[in-house]
Amino acid sequence: MSITKDISPVQLEQMRNDYLENEKARIVRNALTKNDIGTISCDFVAARANPYIFSIDIETMPVTNQKASGRCWIFSALNVLREIIAKKYQIKEFELSQNYVAFYDKLEKVNFYLEAVLQESKIASMHDETIRFLMETAVGDGGQWDMFVSLVKKYGICPKAAMPETYQSSHTRGMNALINQRLHRFTAEVFKLKDSGTDEELGKLKEECLKECYGLICSCFGMPPESFAFEYRDKDGKYHCEQNVRPQDFYEKYLGTDMDEYVGIINGPTADKPFWKMYTVKYLGNVIGGNPVSFLNLPMDRFKELILDQLKAGELVWFGCDCGKDGDRKTGLWDDRQFRYEETFDMNLDMSKEDMLDTRHSAMNHAMVLTGVNLENDRPTRWKIENSWGEEPGNKGYFICSDTWFDRYVYEAVVHRKYLSEKELAILQETPHMLEPWDPFGSLAD
Repeated sequence: MSITKDISPVQLEQMRNDYLENEKARIVRNALTKNDIGTISCDFVAARANPYIFSIDIETMPVTNQKASGRCWIFSALNVLREIIAKKYQIKEFELSQNYVAFYDKLEKVNFYLEAVLQESKIASMHDETIRFLMETAVGDGGQWDMFVSLVKKYGICPKAAMPETYQSSHTRGMNALINQRLHRFTAEVFKLKDSGTDEELGKLKEECLKECYGLICSCFGMPPESFAFEYRDKDGKYHCEQNVRPQDFYEKYLGTDMDEYVGIINGPTADKPFWKMYTVKYLGNVIGGNPVSFLNLPMDRFKELILDQLKAGELVWFGCDCGKDGDRKTGLWDDRQFRYEETFDMNLDMSKEDMLDTRHSAMNHAMVLTGVNLENDRPTRWKIENSWGEEPGNKGYFICSDTWFDRYVYEAVVHRKYLSEKELAILQETPHMLEPWDPFGSLAD
């Protein structure tokens, strides 16, 4: 079917005349010559409706800073774990090494990609949509909670002092580009050998690629420690030190939390994802043989109820959202009512959460930590968020989102299974429905 209906001269003239007769459009046009779209569309009533005070406010440490990297899921997850450790050992302030976890994430993602290409090459051509998706996403900084758990269970964790940040770990674009170029070369080589290559030849290609990428990651991130000294002062100023601690032992001894007890829940109100079922996404992962990435899809009222139960118990909540919508980075407020674009431009921009997901207008792109909430008659009105963008934006790096913004743009959270009902625990035992690799609920790992 051909597309034939163009913009006619008559139609163009009519639109021009209608626009010129609109006095508000003239004012907006002049304002936009020297102002941002958001500035002239901002409704400052929204800020007054979301004061920085919360009926439930869990005390937490100063925010961290992922800088020019997409490691939000690692930073936010480690921010949750550090509070558990700090509470147990009365540590006033410290960080866990994001670089240590990111090192092994990169390496495992390389191996995961190599194996995925080898597997798909047996049944598909290079122009197959799954192969194209794998090549387009390849290895990035993003990830999911279950991917984090797989890394921690396999490699452990360590204090930031044992493996601090490097320039490259905080500015990952250059390294990612080189890794992906090498992976694309591997992909091309595999498909050239698709019909004539032996398993031994393909295995050699993989080993060479993995070794070269390992060397690049070491050069950029540094060598991860095999052991370290854990030194800290407690809240009373008393010095503590344990020598020769292995990262795996640190995880088991100092954290002492069973990471498998946490469950991913989502709110995905689309026709292809009925509520009260488990879902996973094809080729979403990092550690082969690690925890499969899976979610329990829930209606928003139950989704919130579980999160509130955890916050009321004084426990933080890791969550994923679309941070690119209706936010003011300077003030630290996300509120779907603070920008009146429809009124400014006379446009119909209203979309349901379902339509936003189905059209990919919105999808998860950032992970953070819920540390508080304001309740009125036991119903949330605004939420307190620990971000990982440093202390400059927001309230020393802490943000607020309105409850209506939460409804529209929060998609995932992680809660302890002890808060789930018997019905929900039973659903966890079901085989998750496999979603396509490009499903929006895999986007946090892109």
